[in-house]
Parts: sequence; structure tokens; C-alpha cells
Amino acid sequence: MRYPGAGPAFPDHHIIYKGAIVFLAMNPTQYGYTLVAPKEQVAGDFTVEEYLDLQRVVHRVAETVREEVGAERMHVLSIGSNQSNAHVHWHVVPLPPGTPYEGQQFSAVRLETAGALRIQNEEKAALATRSGQRMESP
Repeated sequence: MRYPGAGPAFPDHHIIYKGAIVFLAMNPTQYGYTLVAPKEQVAGDFTVEEYLDLQRVVHRVAETVREEVGAERMHVLSIGSNQSNAHVHWHVVPLPPGTPYEGQQFSAVRLETAGALRIQNEEKAALATRSGQRMESP
């Protein structure tokens, strides 16, 4: 299902890239935790071409964030439900080097296990700017 003209509004988010909407998580569990969503809110009915175009963006975001924050591994998840966050989006989450096994995988992305990082707004803005510059460079 598509929601024409209902593109998401992100007044308080740090936007990285606008080819699709790419922005830093409001309450990240990892430094560089980024979300990717289509410009048009979609619940999942993509053509193959649309899906592949979005996956190219997700891949580029993952590589950009990995390079920017020095991640050991990148977790890419697409989660949601019709009851909450029905629109399609991807979570791109860097895993810092040396993270113990117990803190990896789902533990690294869940607020209940990893907790939210406290990152100053100025630092989020700087990270978004640096990441956006990386996204734009060839």
C-alpha cells in the first residue's frame, strides 16, 4: 500500500541524504544508527526496480556509516508491523569493534538491552553532515 503525498516529515531529525530519506535515529543504541525510508511512504508493494533502487541506497548508507564510525560489522534490518510503523524502512546499525558477543546482533539494536546513547545535538548534526558528504562523493 502506498500513501501518496504522505512523505514523512522529519523536523527534528538529522537528515543525511535525500535520494531516499536517510536520517540518524532519534534514540540510537549505537553511534551512527541510521534509518532509510522511501520518500513516499510505502507498506511494501514495490516493483523489482524500486526495491533494488532502495537496496542500493541501503548498501551505500551501510558502507558510508561503516567508514564514518569505524564499525566492525553492519546490521541491516527491516522491521515493522501494520499496527505500528507500517511503512517500509531499514535500520542500518554499526557494531563497534570489540563489542562482546552478548552485546551483538539484536542486543545491539534493542533499547531494552543496549540502552540509548546520549549524543549532543551538535554532534549528531556534525555526524549527519559528514555522512551526507560521504554519500554525495563518488
